[in-house]
Amino acid sequence: MNYRHAFHAGNFADVVKHAILTRIILHLQKKDAAFRVIDTHAGTGRYNLQGNEAIRGGEWHGGIGRVLMHSFPSDVATLLAPYRDAIKSFNPDGALKTYPGSPLLVRHLLRPQDRLIACELETGAAQSLARLLHRDPIAKAIAIDGWTALNAYIPPKEKRGLVLIDPPYEERGELKRLADALATAHRKWSTGTFVAWYPIKETREIIDFVKLLEKHKIADTLRIELIRSSIDDGKLRGTGLIIINPPWTLADEAKVMLPALGKVFWPDDKATTIITPVYAT
Repeated sequence: MNYRHAFHAGNFADVVKHAILTRIILHLQKKDAAFRVIDTHAGTGRYNLQGNEAIRGGEWHGGIGRVLMHSFPSDVATLLAPYRDAIKSFNPDGALKTYPGSPLLVRHLLRPQDRLIACELETGAAQSLARLLHRDPIAKAIAIDGWTALNAYIPPKEKRGLVLIDPPYEERGELKRLADALATAHRKWSTGTFVAWYPIKETREIIDFVKLLEKHKIADTLRIELIRSSIDDGKLRGTGLIIINPPWTLADEAKVMLPALGKVFWPDDKATTIITPVYAT
């Protein structure tokens, strides 16, 4: 596996993904009943922003580095506060040195009755993740292929929760694989929330992906994208999320957060937001 998230940890795509993920978990917490989070491609769990890879990538400076320092309007600040507070909790001395991957962010937000299954197959990342979650009473690291895990652990016994799908996108055809996998998983657990992240480089590829999703006719599916207007060819232009069974408040929350984040990420450029149903019954 050539992909190393440490180069990209804390970049604009991570911020959008994790801010939305935080809002969904907070919504799940509105009921006392336990829920389970299944992270299919969990990574190492924690990233050193002062390590060689993060220094070479440097992408966090334009992502979480800006978001933590920025003074947002009150409505945006309120929605981002739980996410920003979580990041600060991993950096107690005030200096931004650590960025939590999705499993550690989720673990930070869970209540005692909730559970986390964090899946990772790549040996080095799986070992790091296992060390972080060793003997944790509510979180478990499992060395398993993420695509296998997507169906292996659903539906959970709690019957509530979400599945986060965040593959490395190293191989051709992974967006088609994602669309098909989401349809299969939804048939198995129709009431679960599924959150799938995808990178945006080529517009045509995303259009084809959305058309595939439309053909599957998965009920109550939300598409969220933040896209930079101008960028060099081949670079990451934007970030996208497909969310099946989103909280009813999420679309409106995203409409508040994403335009404000776009201005922070790219102050000298324009950003486009897409927040729309893919297929709604």
